[in-house]
Amino acid sequence: MSYGERLAVVSVTYSPGESLGAFLDSLVKATERDYTVVLADNGSVDGAPERAEQERDEVTLLRIGENVGYGSGANRGVAELGPEFGWIVVANPDVVWQPGSLDELIAAAERTPRAGALGPLIRGGDGAVYPSARLLPSLGRGIGHALFGKVWPANPWTRAYQQSETVVEERDAEWLSGSCLLLRRTAFDSVSGFDSRYFMYFEDVDLGDRLARAGWRNRYVPSAEIVHTGGHATTAHAEVSARMLAEHHRSAYRYLADRHPGPLWAPLRLVLRAGLGARAALAVRRAGR
Repeated sequence: MSYGERLAVVSVTYSPGESLGAFLDSLVKATERDYTVVLADNGSVDGAPERAEQERDEVTLLRIGENVGYGSGANRGVAELGPEFGWIVVANPDVVWQPGSLDELIAAAERTPRAGALGPLIRGGDGAVYPSARLLPSLGRGIGHALFGKVWPANPWTRAYQQSETVVEERDAEWLSGSCLLLRRTAFDSVSGFDSRYFMYFEDVDLGDRLARAGWRNRYVPSAEIVHTGGHATTAHAEVSARMLAEHHRSAYRYLADRHPGPLWAPLRLVLRAGLGARAALAVRRAGR
């Protein structure tokens, strides 16, 4: 399908609270283009998405009615858009855009025709740069990062995976953080969007890998900058946080198992399932203390 040049922003919401207002306020200064916003709502109970739709002409609320996960919610939001929308932003509602940042991403996309996904420099709420443009998690890097990431943050596997020592400059990456992505819609369509089997976590890793396999580039654009203030929805309640820890490990297994299919790799998949299951149980126990 041929798409136009209009811009849409899709944000998956789940009781986003006051962060949604800051997201929408900052978006006004992030681009000089006209845009529309689709809030793909996974069952919020705080009224924030409804207020945004009532108070802001550019906002449309898509009530999904249940928590279908991040990737599935984003897919449903994109599916609501007509063919005039050729540029799609998928971003968390707890992102704050810096002035001109979205226009910087679009400019980079226009000078890089095979860029399917583009991501900005991301700062945390404390101002520190988050390593948002990374290598894919191979078995060696993944195991080393999983074992030593918490107790030895500067270990070589984590440094390699996160590209911690890479110069901050515009470059290709193997995958980009899904907390804020500009997507060329033709590229997004070419891989059928996010894989809906991932409820949360690793859907962005998987997307970056599949885009690259389809001949697209994942482009890191640090001249565009955002602040990711923190996962409101995942930290609001201890039981939700514990569920997300477990989900992270399930998604890690799914990603690695998908890339090692067939009978030959069955023993490896068994080891991965057991190891990640044990690690998940330990992480959940620690979180509940």
